[in-house]
Amino acid sequence: MRGAATKRGKAGGEALRDGRELRAIAATVLRLAKQRGVKEAEVHVEEVVDALTRFANNAIHQNVAEHGLTVSIRTLVDGRTARVTTNRVEEDALRAALENSLALAASQPKDPHLLPLPGKQKYRALQRFIPATAKLTAEARARAVKRACELAARRGQIAAGIFESGQSQTVLSNSRGLFAAYRQTQAEFSVTLQQGGAASWAKANAADVRAIDPIALARTASEKAKRAQNPVELDPGRYTVILEPAAVLDLAGFLFYDFAATAVEDKRSCFSGRMGKTLFGKNITITDDVYHPEQLGPPFDGEGLPRQRVVLVDKGVLRNLVYSRRSAKTARTYPTGHGFALPNEYGEAPMNLVIAGGNSSLEEMVRSTERGLLVTRLWYIREVDPYEKIMTGMTRDGLYLVEKGQIGRAARNFRFNQSILEMLGNVELLGTAHRASGEESMEMVVPPMKIRGFQFSEVTKF
Repeated sequence: MRGAATKRGKAGGEALRDGRELRAIAATVLRLAKQRGVKEAEVHVEEVVDALTRFANNAIHQNVAEHGLTVSIRTLVDGRTARVTTNRVEEDALRAALENSLALAASQPKDPHLLPLPGKQKYRALQRFIPATAKLTAEARARAVKRACELAARRGQIAAGIFESGQSQTVLSNSRGLFAAYRQTQAEFSVTLQQGGAASWAKANAADVRAIDPIALARTASEKAKRAQNPVELDPGRYTVILEPAAVLDLAGFLFYDFAATAVEDKRSCFSGRMGKTLFGKNITITDDVYHPEQLGPPFDGEGLPRQRVVLVDKGVLRNLVYSRRSAKTARTYPTGHGFALPNEYGEAPMNLVIAGGNSSLEEMVRSTERGLLVTRLWYIREVDPYEKIMTGMTRDGLYLVEKGQIGRAARNFRFNQSILEMLGNVELLGTAHRASGEESMEMVVPPMKIRGFQFSEVTKF
């Protein structure tokens, strides 16, 4: 990376720069802006270190590491704004980026709704930088992958997946005295076990790598893959389903932008015209809470405002939305700290959704089901009707028939056409909520759910 040399950590992996270096970069940009006579400038410095071990056919075939640093500069002049990003940190390069931002801003039309930069803010402290994750080496990842592959080989199965670890830090500062800084670590393990023509999958993501048990995930996927042999073909229709957390996540996650005040105002949300109405079952409460202990992300938004915990749905009733500074001014209310970095066309969104859980377990859900389907996860999900939030997609990596309170044979995969609004109105049981990982949506804290009347439209070809 030009202009941003990397460092070797004590444990053999790359290390983040001292946070004071990022602060110095931001200070340099603001000094250059002041010298140039720019009264309003914002700088966002972000550094990311990522390493990934990829495996397939019971063997590691790729190990990559990236270390990047970017400096994003936004200027506001005469009702116009623009942003320019660079990965060069020498003073001449920063000066050039600043000049490019000014030139780009001058070419923009005036924005009558453009707000001045916010001033100093106070933030709640969050500790999400875990040394054990930051120090994780390629050798340590390889040892975990080896154990998962050995388990697969012993059982006559084939393992594939990734083991990723990383760390990041960000500094946001502006010419009105705002300064915000945050850093975190993150690890993820995903594994697919294949046996014959069947496969199953498991995945986990956390700030602390010690919270992830790769061999336990591999064992879960292995047992499901074995059970998935010789699936029975069922007729399409409405079924009682037990959605594991990944399946809940990948459907409910599609609601995140609908809670944005900008989307509601523009009538691009399924919640437009529905504030204060009962949309879900009384057992559904949804919050956006960056401070939840299983969440990740900074305590400030793209403009540097403190993120607030917002109750979006309370016992089935749509109570609140999230607001950027701009949408809050339009609605004559207070911003909630959910704005994206400007300029952008989306406004804001809740990035740390939490669906409150209940007291049931997956085992209890199965025991209470006379006939239904256990769903591991979903994929290839697309929106059919944005206003009723009807989604289509397919089951994958483990669909099992439940009869008389017991998990039976695997079932051929289905395509579904299902309204998320209807789905969350038909939840019969909720398990304990935890951080879940899927493939179609960002990580959220969600429970497993037992849901009646889930609509499957056709059997798939695999």
